[in-house]
Amino acid sequence: MNSIIVIFGAHGFLGRYLSRHFARQGREVVAVARHRQGWSGDGMFLEWDGKSPGPWTLALEGAEAVINVAGSGVNRRLTPEIRREILESRIVSTQAIGRAIADCKAPPAVWLNASTATWYRHAEDRPQDDWLGEPGEGFCCEVTRAWEEAFFAEMAPPETRKVALRLGLVLANEPGTVFEALWKLAARGLGGAMGDGGQRVSWIHMEDFLRAAEFIIGDAFLSGAVNVAAPDFPTNREWMKVFREAVGMPPGLPAPRWLLEIRSRLMRAETELVLKSHWAEPLRLRDAGFRWHWTRAADAVANLQARRGMHGFFHLPAPRSVGSKVWLPAATR
Repeated sequence: MNSIIVIFGAHGFLGRYLSRHFARQGREVVAVARHRQGWSGDGMFLEWDGKSPGPWTLALEGAEAVINVAGSGVNRRLTPEIRREILESRIVSTQAIGRAIADCKAPPAVWLNASTATWYRHAEDRPQDDWLGEPGEGFCCEVTRAWEEAFFAEMAPPETRKVALRLGLVLANEPGTVFEALWKLAARGLGGAMGDGGQRVSWIHMEDFLRAAEFIIGDAFLSGAVNVAAPDFPTNREWMKVFREAVGMPPGLPAPRWLLEIRSRLMRAETELVLKSHWAEPLRLRDAGFRWHWTRAADAVANLQARRGMHGFFHLPAPRSVGSKVWLPAATR
């Protein structure tokens, strides 16, 4: 087995960080994307159109892992055309990878395919774990369900373990991301609760996301759907308070649903991404022995404040709580 990591969607947010992370570990990275724009420059770049076989199929032979994070962005106004593009970009690319893996003479050891924590239904009384969680409703849930169905339907060889990564919001101090958007809102005095403020937020620090991907690749017993999120689920009201305190702006104008609708139309975005509760408990990761570096949203946001962009993220030290403090409940610290 070669220490080759093949990353699809390598020019996107997650793909760029994954490419840099594994390249810094000495792995041979093959970065596959529709174009070079946005690519981090790590590894060998191969172009694809998201559906057709090409030179990239050869990179799968004997690979240590295949990671697919390809897919059209969802933070846009969801017209019928955009909805179709979002759905097809995920399903078609996943099917193309599946066909290529099925044709391998030496199949890759593991195939990680992105998914999201929006798969779960809204539950006000308890989190949704990756064993017994129930699917929700709405466009994001429909896309996630169809995406995972396409992934698990692909007849990969038995040598290839398959894992769907149900991701919470991945935080990095990067332009165009959730982190930057919330930071700017808080800095402008607009960082109050959104909607009723009671919806839960599943999130994960980029460092822990990268470590979790590496952990899953190395654990031969993890397969199926795995929640990749921090074991901390603040309400939206608590979540926005974290960002207000980080920027030094204690007050924050709340945004009721009607105001969010107006704002989303002006920004050509969707309120569903803000108002839907994401409460995904990472039960399987915890039981498998994974340990988070960042278990509290306030600590994660404070750390990322000083680690702007990929250069800042990978070159600045990552101080964190150590010893027993990591395991103490937040209320006792």
